[in-house]
Amino acid sequence: MALEAKTVGTNQKDMTNFPRVLWRVITFPFVLIFNILAFPIRVLRRIYRFLNTEPEDRPVMEAFSSLAAEQEARQSLWDHVEVLRSHLLRIVIAIAIGVGISFYLAVPLMGYLAIPVGGLENLQAIEVTEELSVFMRVALTSGIAIMLPYIAFELWLFAAPGLRARERKFSLVGIPFATILFLGGMSFTYYFLLPTALAFLGDFTNIAEFWTAREYFSFITGLMIWIGLFFEFPLLIYILSSIGFIEPRILAGQWRLAIVIISIIAAVITPTIDPVTMSLVMLPMTFLYFVSIGLSYVAYAGRRRRAMSEMRDSDVQDQPKVQI
Repeated sequence: MALEAKTVGTNQKDMTNFPRVLWRVITFPFVLIFNILAFPIRVLRRIYRFLNTEPEDRPVMEAFSSLAAEQEARQSLWDHVEVLRSHLLRIVIAIAIGVGISFYLAVPLMGYLAIPVGGLENLQAIEVTEELSVFMRVALTSGIAIMLPYIAFELWLFAAPGLRARERKFSLVGIPFATILFLGGMSFTYYFLLPTALAFLGDFTNIAEFWTAREYFSFITGLMIWIGLFFEFPLLIYILSSIGFIEPRILAGQWRLAIVIISIIAAVITPTIDPVTMSLVMLPMTFLYFVSIGLSYVAYAGRRRRAMSEMRDSDVQDQPKVQI
């Protein structure tokens, strides 16, 4: 009897759930279509909220002191480290994808890069693995250049939660400009810096030139990467000045020290020890530093105008209203 009662109860429950299941089956195509149509709107809404959410305003010293005193703050720090690890992992995966794409472009790109020396046939490989290492180096350089916008976006995505809404939008807009500047620095190296350096190095004496592929491509790709990165400096200074991290008077006052640092960097990244090649690297870097000072003044002036405008608006709002 107990078994029969249990069976009857189960049948009654199934009959009760049947209309609900039938309704879900009937409405499933409509719900699916609605979710598909609503998905872009939801994504745009989340992006809008993310870009316009103001972070918690907390002094730096208070944040550091809380790390030593509060367990929750230390846990939050480790959470940020874990988030950074995730972003770095995605950057590594993106570079790997870019290098994979560059495998199909590396050989034509090597031929293009070898035009200043008359083509690949004028270069020699004196080691068994030299051709493979040159191929991988060119593919890595090309892969980084291809994936640079995504790499910059991942770095922005990590830093964005700690920025104010305006700073967040402003730095996001800077990603395409960063890509253009990086590619511009690589192009400047190839079309202007490299021919001058090769003409000087090749005609310095009457010694016959038998350049190896490893040395040549290490020379050219190293210069292109470093000069491309340094072309990002004006944009970086402009953004940092806009959010108040750097003041232009400090950059202008320390220009002598900056030139010394630039000369050290130029000596490190220049694969040769001759002063001509080093000077060719120093000149655009020094010029970009002084351009950065001018952009910093422009950004700082705009920041002061916005601050004064906000103060005037707050004063108007705080004034008591007179009722007539």
